[in-house]
Amino acid sequence: MRLVSMLSKVFKNSPTAACALTIPPACWYHQPAAAGLRDPQVHGPARYWLNVQGSFTRALQQRCQQSFHVEVASEGFALPRAEEARKLNIPWRQQAWIREVRLCGDGQPWVLARTVIPLACLQGPGRQLRNLGNRPLGAYLFSHRQWHRGPLETGLCQGTHSGQPQLARRSLFHTRRQGRQHSLMVCEYLLLQLYSGAKRT
Repeated sequence: MRLVSMLSKVFKNSPTAACALTIPPACWYHQPAAAGLRDPQVHGPARYWLNVQGSFTRALQQRCQQSFHVEVASEGFALPRAEEARKLNIPWRQQAWIREVRLCGDGQPWVLARTVIPLACLQGPGRQLRNLGNRPLGAYLFSHRQWHRGPLETGLCQGTHSGQPQLARRSLFHTRRQGRQHSLMVCEYLLLQLYSGAKRT
């Protein structure tokens, strides 16, 4: 019931609210049903976005009536969260390139995205990952066939309040170079205005 109550709160967008958006910690599950999102009437629109299998960026662009753009909140070398380091199988005190952006459609933020890119992924062609600017990462990954996405996970965000993301999705993208597999993590935190009362196109 708590989750249903949180999902029922409508986010009132404003420049101040957009600036205050933050990426919260989350509990992760292998699929939406395992996270308790079983009711099609309540969770159907959210489940659609949690399960998008192709390019998430392209799905957002198709959702737009007017325009889509990326706002970079921060990017640079930093320590990943301990759980992220375990998932990526890297030392938890090893820095990674961490990029946080807002994916905005029709003038309002729809998704907060966080990418954790280990140092090994930044070698060779991977150097481009540090210079995306306001270009969406998804467009890069899906246009370079050496990258393959692993299974999607569903996240329930913790300690958030009205206007902040309550649901999230994440996956690892893998590539092989010189006989070794390298992985990066993409996490996408859904804001309520993306799926509340909105029609999919």
